[in-house]
Amino acid sequence: MLDVALARAHTPGVDNVTHFNNAGSSLPPEIVVDTTIDHLRREAEIGGYEASEEAADRVHDVYRSIATLIGAQPEQIACVENATRAWDMAVYGYPFRAGDRVLTARAEYASNAIALLQLQRRHGIEIVLIEDDESGQISLEHLRRELDRGAVMMSLTHIPTNGGLVNPAQSVGEICSEYGVFYVLDACQSIGHVPIDVGQLRCDVLSATGRKYLRGPRGTGFLYTSDRALDILEPPFLDLHAATWTSETTYEIRSDAKKFENWETNYATKLGLGAAVEYALAAGPDETWSRIQSIACTLRERLDGLGNVTVHDKGQTKGGIVTFSVQDVPAATTQQSLRRAGINTSVSPPEYAHFDLPHRGLPALVRASLHYFNTDAEIDQLIQALET
Repeated sequence: MLDVALARAHTPGVDNVTHFNNAGSSLPPEIVVDTTIDHLRREAEIGGYEASEEAADRVHDVYRSIATLIGAQPEQIACVENATRAWDMAVYGYPFRAGDRVLTARAEYASNAIALLQLQRRHGIEIVLIEDDESGQISLEHLRRELDRGAVMMSLTHIPTNGGLVNPAQSVGEICSEYGVFYVLDACQSIGHVPIDVGQLRCDVLSATGRKYLRGPRGTGFLYTSDRALDILEPPFLDLHAATWTSETTYEIRSDAKKFENWETNYATKLGLGAAVEYALAAGPDETWSRIQSIACTLRERLDGLGNVTVHDKGQTKGGIVTFSVQDVPAATTQQSLRRAGINTSVSPPEYAHFDLPHRGLPALVRASLHYFNTDAEIDQLIQALET
């Protein structure tokens, strides 16, 4: 069983605030903070290059830890600044041709959608929106119909930023595999949130961040690339880390996923990311996922009991992100009121989800994103603040 009390003892921030903004940036455990600061201090003591050389084995272990977390191999992992950079490095590296059809879904993240629109202008690709089914998740039936018409890529956001939906990523992967379609999975909100196994998901690419449900430092993320993806993708830009300058007029791109990195990196936060991954592995992805689902379900039930509050989450499977609105009160006003009560939440505006919120006729929503270290007492605090 997950020891919630121990997890809270490892998390100094719970003494200062009720943190329901884990989908924005979670509270890191002490080991992540200490690992990051210790390396930064070491850089101050002996020099940055020297400190990274001293920590070379530990840095290499970060790749092994991430690979273990998602069922991959270390050479399939690139450590980058964030999930968006990871996604961009892969998708912008795909050899698109005019007329290529790229499928996406209503849960698509704003940055990904903007990038696809730029690629549409740049390469003449066609963007095809897969509709939701009656439960609010991606329609597998519509996906098959569009794949029958042909496509080169499927881009899916596993868990959207603006709701509790958990898309059926494995089913999408199985269908894409049948058609041989390149499958890009945005796991920004799902890594550390739900158990991830890239072999079961059958994705070619997976992008993830460190700061959210992994509880790592800000400015960290990673990219997984399958062996097929490593063969197909060429990074949109290169440097002396991603490639070797072999003569005055030639270069050779490295063969592993590190070709999507660049030479200069934040070693302190990379080590902090590794500590966060190891902490997640020790806590147990299955155990933490069960706890997140349970406590988020409790919050939805409590919110449903308030006459002036509407919960807007959809999907057959729901996770730790809970979105709601208070009757006749703008989301930003509710967020600020909760902040004054010592409760961190966020706002999901329509412009972050043009495929979804306007389609449902919804305004900006309050987002309370729960993690396994949150408690029923903290939910009581939120409910009392909304009743005031």
